[in-house]
Amino acid sequence: MKISLNWLKEYIDLSDITTEEISDKLTAAGLEIEEIIDQRKVFQNFVVGYVKEKQQHPNADKLSLCKVTDGQNIYNVICGAPNVDAGQKIPLAKIGATIPENNFKISKAKIRGEVSEGMICSERELGISDNHAGIMVLNENVKVGNSLSDELGLDDVIFDINVTPNRSDALSHIGIARDLSAIFNKPLKIPEIKLKESERDINELASVEILNSHDCPRYFAKVVTDVKIKESPEWLKKKLFNIGLRPINNIVDITNFVLYETGQPLHAFDLDLLTDKKIIVRNEKSKIKFTTLDNKEREIIITDLMICDGKRPVAIAGVMGGQNSEVTNNTKNVLIESAHFNSSAIRKTSKRLGLSTDASYRFERTVDPNIPPYAAERAAQLMIELADGKVVKGLIDIYPEKIQPKKVSLRFNRVTRILGFEIPKESVLLILKNLQFSILKSDDSKIEVQIPTFRPDIEREIDLIEEIVRIYGYDRIPPVQKISITLEERIYQDTFNDRLRDILVSLGFFEIFSNSMQKEENANKFGKAINVLNPKSYEMASIRTSLIPGMLMTIKKNLNVQEKNLRFFEIGQIFNRGKDGEIKDFSDFIEESKLLLGITGKATESEWYEKDRQFDFYDLKESVEQTFEFLFQGVQFVDLYHKEGNNFFEYYFEREFKGNKVGIGGKIRQDVLEYFNITQDVFVFDVNLDILKQIQLSNKRYNELLKYPKVVRDFALIIDKKIDNSDVMKFIFKNSINILKNIKLFDIFESVSLGKDVKSLAYQLEFWDNEKTLTEEEVDKYFWDIIEKTKNEFNAKLRGE
Repeated sequence: MKISLNWLKEYIDLSDITTEEISDKLTAAGLEIEEIIDQRKVFQNFVVGYVKEKQQHPNADKLSLCKVTDGQNIYNVICGAPNVDAGQKIPLAKIGATIPENNFKISKAKIRGEVSEGMICSERELGISDNHAGIMVLNENVKVGNSLSDELGLDDVIFDINVTPNRSDALSHIGIARDLSAIFNKPLKIPEIKLKESERDINELASVEILNSHDCPRYFAKVVTDVKIKESPEWLKKKLFNIGLRPINNIVDITNFVLYETGQPLHAFDLDLLTDKKIIVRNEKSKIKFTTLDNKEREIIITDLMICDGKRPVAIAGVMGGQNSEVTNNTKNVLIESAHFNSSAIRKTSKRLGLSTDASYRFERTVDPNIPPYAAERAAQLMIELADGKVVKGLIDIYPEKIQPKKVSLRFNRVTRILGFEIPKESVLLILKNLQFSILKSDDSKIEVQIPTFRPDIEREIDLIEEIVRIYGYDRIPPVQKISITLEERIYQDTFNDRLRDILVSLGFFEIFSNSMQKEENANKFGKAINVLNPKSYEMASIRTSLIPGMLMTIKKNLNVQEKNLRFFEIGQIFNRGKDGEIKDFSDFIEESKLLLGITGKATESEWYEKDRQFDFYDLKESVEQTFEFLFQGVQFVDLYHKEGNNFFEYYFEREFKGNKVGIGGKIRQDVLEYFNITQDVFVFDVNLDILKQIQLSNKRYNELLKYPKVVRDFALIIDKKIDNSDVMKFIFKNSINILKNIKLFDIFESVSLGKDVKSLAYQLEFWDNEKTLTEEEVDKYFWDIIEKTKNEFNAKLRGE
């Protein structure tokens, strides 16, 4: 954003402060100066010249050979402008000057055989307007030989400031002046409004109705009658030129001036073009076409907030007005719109339309809801002065729910603790006062501060502390001679994930990183999609709800280049909608940390000693077992197997720990693979890392070899199909003695020969004792005791009996 130093000086006295100091202080206070344009330096070697003679160029029909003097010397200057003539005072760019329009440096040159020692410039070449119909002819009262910048008042300094999105209050000259007022402790001078109103009442001429108060919390209007549309005075045109704006006419220029003065966007409607002299703020009920001021037809949808008259839309709220109500040379009566719009609504419309304006840029970042009256009346005052208008008595202010300023408490000892040094209380109070913060209550330990509504970014005590120190000056923080710290064990948040990566890489897996944005169709297929407000493309319309689509797309890309035997893993976050409706806070969605394993293709390729073998379910299970065993040695997990699939898997298993589902995985369904154009089987296992991280990691430790041999026993039960394997295993462990160390399900069998609605579960039990060798009699006693208890508990039968 461009800010004029001369303009700033109307609000704060900067006469004793250098440009460099202003730049340094603003940058240190968080308003980074990206460029400083000193017009005196820009127009170095530009002077007022006088055309003494004009002759036809001997070798070119459209060129003139001029004799130009700067009061001391006479220069030959070749000019192609049709309006150049003898006796004119003109802007002369002497040798060494750089033309602002294109950075072309003037040097002595021959043009069609004749020497040219300078250039007579147009307004566009000087960068002060778009006029390039001919050279700029200066007034008679300018003095030949004087610096052009002095004679035209081109003596300003322009700051190009990078304003961060949270500092919408700094998008104006008064906003920047307010910060300078606090930095240099100088009073801020705000222009005073004194309106002389006519006897006519505004309610006789106009009315306003808001049908969507959520997106338009406030609409303020003033009416000015009998205006005369004409060219703006030089001082106003110069102000706008200097910050890169093109003057149009006095009414439009006034609204632009107030925008850059106060930060409040305004719009001037031709009141006589508004049907029923009425303003209605609403959304359209269906898609429509609307032509904006830039003469482009745009498609408006039902979510776009529109400003309408009694019959039709006349402006896109907060973005741009319409051709059907613009101010023209025939305008006599003007309605000044000074409204407050919801930043999200304006941002959505602006981004969707690809239409960014000075107004939308500010509304997107939130504008002060309580400045519309001042801005509208400031514009009305200028229309009296510059357009001979008459301000109608009264105002229209539709403000259903007033936005109240926030209150924040600030503790002085907290300021000292956060900053590490003490700022005097008097300095704290002065800084806040200069920033126009109100002190409601004060004592020796704390103050209660009322935050002005033009600072929506200040919400907490820490925000106030940041404001204080940025104005006080980071360069004034005293150096610390010595820092004392206690040496404690450092906790790395990524230790678990890094260990997981090491394990999986050692098992032959490769890590992938897929896009966290997905197309909405994929996101809804694997979860409850959360759409982004302004997607860059259709392919990135939603936040990912699962890692599976990314894994399958990566596999597909590898298959396309004939890489068919793959072991991949990915660690990342997924997001799912918690409930239907608009997401308003963090409780409306669920974020989870996930690990996904994926295998496809051949587990082994043909060699002289073995044949090809495709990856299968058991390879996936083995990879999961090995990973968990490396992480959690000795921790018991329960696996539940499902031969009937779900939306993603043909068959799958779940792994639980103490009743919590740790992961789920199996063979991806054929229809899902076809959706991603994958022609070979894929097996994946999806792990919830949030739950996994709650399990105590096993420390590396040395385990002695067994001193005494283990004894292994197998048995198989014929049991009701409805009974889960996990229930059986839990019962066996619960009713066993301490010499039973491990139990494993190694077979599930179903057949008509077993009987109806039953299945066979085969288990392997491992017994050992760390103190002695177990005898066959001891093991048999415990083994058969376990079998009998299990048979009775589940009404089962020992297979083979």
